Amino acid sequence: MSRKVLNQTEDMAITVRFPGLYIMLINTVIIGIGGAHEFRSPEKHVALFVFGDSRFDPGNNNYINTATEYQANFWPYGETFFGFPTGRFSDGRLIPDFICEYAKLPLIPPYLKPGVHNYEYGVNFASGGAGALIETHQGFVVDLQTQLSYFKNVVKQLRSKLGDQEAKELISSAVYFFSVGGNDYLSPFTSDSSFFDKYSKKEYVGIVLGNLTQVIEGIYKIGGRKFGFLNMTPLGCLPAVKIVQPGNTGSCVEELNSLAKLHNRELPKVLQLIQRQLKGFIYSEHDFYTSFGEILENPLKYGFKEVNVACCGTGPSRGVFSCGGNREVKEFELCNNASDFLFFDSLHPTEKAYKQVAELIWSGESDIGHTEPFNLKALFELEKSRVDFGIKKTTSNQRANAYMKLRSIF
Repeated sequence: MSRKVLNQTEDMAITVRFPGLYIMLINTVIIGIGGAHEFRSPEKHVALFVFGDSRFDPGNNNYINTATEYQANFWPYGETFFGFPTGRFSDGRLIPDFICEYAKLPLIPPYLKPGVHNYEYGVNFASGGAGALIETHQGFVVDLQTQLSYFKNVVKQLRSKLGDQEAKELISSAVYFFSVGGNDYLSPFTSDSSFFDKYSKKEYVGIVLGNLTQVIEGIYKIGGRKFGFLNMTPLGCLPAVKIVQPGNTGSCVEELNSLAKLHNRELPKVLQLIQRQLKGFIYSEHDFYTSFGEILENPLKYGFKEVNVACCGTGPSRGVFSCGGNREVKEFELCNNASDFLFFDSLHPTEKAYKQVAELIWSGESDIGHTEPFNLKALFELEKSRVDFGIKKTTSNQRANAYMKLRSIF
């Protein structure tokens, strides 16, 4: 049953130019080994800084000049938990909201919300539609580089308010949590089918991960040491993607899934290389592809009745991104119980799905969707007893050798 609704380093960088793209890639090298660590006492809170896209956006896009395709500040978004739209692209809470609960933090607010000035528990910079590349939905979203610039502004304010030493300790103990890359792969696939005639898939994944690396390094230079990442879900199984392929009868689009798998193979290599180069860099990576795929394959086991059709939208599988009636297509249908569904709209999971994944990210206790080498709980409890905030200078030969290692990955 459904309701039908109408109108409802020594910092060295190189610029690599591709046709239509200007991408910054890092050939920075930081030489060092991991420092000693100990676990924090529970009374000390650890701040959470969030970066990324609509999977993590708590409402930043409410406060930018953009199109409604990049906003979710209207009914029925938010109806399950908050009872009103907050700007989250779901019926309720997102993964960072649950991580805040588990870490005993208040809900981390959107950075762009007027009146948000207390950053001691962290803040959320994520923007729906954003990618690692500046060009992804450019002009409609807050791209990852701009999110990094916002973080730098926050650091200045923390230093002004707390003093250099206390701010330094907060920044070094904080967790930096990322969900980014999906829009970089979805955008060219859904809007320009000839895009991958210009680049091989491996080259394009290398560009995406190169830009992510630059932002990681920017946070590291300021003092951040603990990072959490999600890999790509089966992007080809999104209801919005299934209807793009002519003649598709509902099966997942393997071309896009293969791109997600390539990203997921390369991301751990990049993180391991960064760990070898950045002293004290610690990370947690959740295998979102496997955990999400397990729900798709065994929905009843996880309490879902429907994993192929979205709760809110229109068209086949409700794959048209029309939820709420405020976008280009005004007609949409809304299910009676979002918790029965894996997808709330044609691109985004329900709160119930996000909660299950958040539990896996936090505890890492599962045979599916591994979270390695640390779970996120461990990152919150881990306190570095020796932290090197400096960046060691490197010779040109060292930089060249490390750049060749990065090139060999891609």
